[in-house]
Amino acid sequence: MRVKDKKKFFRFLILLTIFIFTISCGVKRLVFNEEPKQPEMVKDEIKVDVLSMNKGNSELELKKKNITIEKDKALSEQKNLEEKESLVIEKSIEKEEIQTKDTNENKEIEKKQVLDDKSDEFNYIKNQTLFVYKDELQKNKIDTLRKGTKVKIIESKEIERDGKKKSLLKISYRKDLKDKIGWISKVDLATTLNEVLPKNWKNLDFETSYPMNNFTNNPRVDVKGIYLNIYTIGSSKKMERLINLAKTTEINAFVIDVKDDNGVLSFEMEAPKKFGIPVSKNYPIKNIGEFMKKLKENNIYAIARIVSFKDPTYAKANPDKVIISRDTGKPYTNSDGIIWVSAHDRNLWEYNLAVAEEAAKAGFNEIQFDYVRFPASNGGKLDSKLNYRNTKNESKPETIQKYLKYARERLNALQVYTSADVYGQVGTFSDDMGLGQHWEAVAQVVDYICPMMYPSHYGNGAYGIPVPDAQPYKTIYHSVKDSVNRSENISSPATMRPWIQAFTAKWVKGHINYNEKEIREQIKAMNDLGVTEYLLWSPSNNYKITGK
Repeated sequence: MRVKDKKKFFRFLILLTIFIFTISCGVKRLVFNEEPKQPEMVKDEIKVDVLSMNKGNSELELKKKNITIEKDKALSEQKNLEEKESLVIEKSIEKEEIQTKDTNENKEIEKKQVLDDKSDEFNYIKNQTLFVYKDELQKNKIDTLRKGTKVKIIESKEIERDGKKKSLLKISYRKDLKDKIGWISKVDLATTLNEVLPKNWKNLDFETSYPMNNFTNNPRVDVKGIYLNIYTIGSSKKMERLINLAKTTEINAFVIDVKDDNGVLSFEMEAPKKFGIPVSKNYPIKNIGEFMKKLKENNIYAIARIVSFKDPTYAKANPDKVIISRDTGKPYTNSDGIIWVSAHDRNLWEYNLAVAEEAAKAGFNEIQFDYVRFPASNGGKLDSKLNYRNTKNESKPETIQKYLKYARERLNALQVYTSADVYGQVGTFSDDMGLGQHWEAVAQVVDYICPMMYPSHYGNGAYGIPVPDAQPYKTIYHSVKDSVNRSENISSPATMRPWIQAFTAKWVKGHINYNEKEIREQIKAMNDLGVTEYLLWSPSNNYKITGK
């Protein structure tokens, strides 16, 4: 075939194709009774129809279409000016078709980005603080989230503002006892709580989920308790006075020194003999059976306080276990001069738990671990100068958590509960305060967590309060609120039962006297945040509380 004839032939094919396509569009209108559209709408009409035909084509028809396009491209160089113009029209149609396809694909992507709100997958804030906004415009700030806060992504969205694209996330979270929703800038979120913590804390366990125990032979009690030292429990007169207090007020629990700050035991046990610890010849409780019977007869829930790692008696018997200064080789002490044993010492773990198990078998409902921490070391700044006997190369929070976890496993088997005392501001600070006490790490592995929220122990200016001791309600409210929010970050947190102040801190400049009014203010602050259990601390064991 001559070149001239070829040109005519291809021109004929193109015109025929356009004719057939036009007829098919007319047929479609006839079948669906569509009103004829204006000429200027032809391009939009073709875009819709081509997309519709693509959805209805079989795979074979699509392959044929692709083959036709391949041939047209191969012969394009032989076409004359008219054919090039026709080709431009065809390409315009194809471009519109692709744009339509892309638009629909983008819609599909947007749909996929809307996540199922019922998903159990959570993320955690990595930023130290992150602002939350009412909507995607991000003009109305409604909240501030802190590092480690657990959130759930509801929707991912991209908007254009001032010519720039911005990625946003719609999230849900729980704070201040309320379920909340808001928008944040798209930031790098962690998939586990471990990811937001120091790398050497990687072995902390936030996965083990413990059930909320409620033992048949030892049912839970909504505790309103007071502390009793070894001198009080050794005096029948003082004991009668406090039992009468329980009869006439809401007090229903006693926290009793079983192993005190000096390592002294309150009644005779086998544990010290097994571990080579000096045995006392004068126990304050002469007959533990009779003592416990008296408490049970008066419906008093008994909590055994066991001081864990501040134990000079054990330290004297085990000098190779104490924390020492790297510079001098001498035992490290705080200002009180008491020698501390390292919490890394597994032998001390076993001794403490042997004491705890004997207390459980004697009839105590709960074992409370106090001084379950490392000694104050200026926020950890002295760590490089101290030898903690850390043979397992564990972080402080890891060791404390493992100890409490081990204790819970052994003591829950005896149908008694476990609790741990922590510093009052552990729930406020995101670190461990250099003590090994990290809120979530502790709350994950005990039945009860007991922050010591004595207003006198907060520095001036804490929570914006000039003298926290002088404003008990406000101080307790802020501290409890922070701790409640921290518990939201884990799936099965311990019940919070704060220690509150029942003494006057005369050493605090600007202090106030603490009587029943100040005690009640602290209790109200907790109640206003849904916390109903509390423990009163008075070193002298004098409690100015009346009525139920």
